[in-house]
Amino acid sequence: MAETGPVRLPRADVLRHPAAAPLAVLVAGAAGAGYLYGTDPHESGHLLPACPFRFFTGLLCPACGGTRMVYDLMHGQFTAAWLDNRVLLLASPLALALLARWIVEGLRGRRWRPRLSSRVQVLVLAVAVTWTVVRNIRG
Repeated sequence: MAETGPVRLPRADVLRHPAAAPLAVLVAGAAGAGYLYGTDPHESGHLLPACPFRFFTGLLCPACGGTRMVYDLMHGQFTAAWLDNRVLLLASPLALALLARWIVEGLRGRRWRPRLSSRVQVLVLAVAVTWTVVRNIRG
């Protein structure tokens, strides 16, 4: 009687599986969070990338402070996270819920692509532009 082992998919098929992309994003995010946990972005001398928008314009982009915010959250500093980037902090639960849904749908073998209506897209853009203007005027 011949033994049968686990069925192995060819590498290309594994990479095309609907769960491959969301799981890759999850692994990359976890690796980044692991590095960030031990690297204080409030201090200089680390390998964290600088914001290209700020580098070229000298202005804060809508996501500036996001790295510091995540670091502060991981260390239980909620007030500091709020001060780093309020809008991004408020949007984080939605982003995590979308990632979770993407992963669940991928593990079920379905490709999931959220559709945003034109109104929602305009709202997101308006919030980002307003936040950018407010935080740069405020200093």
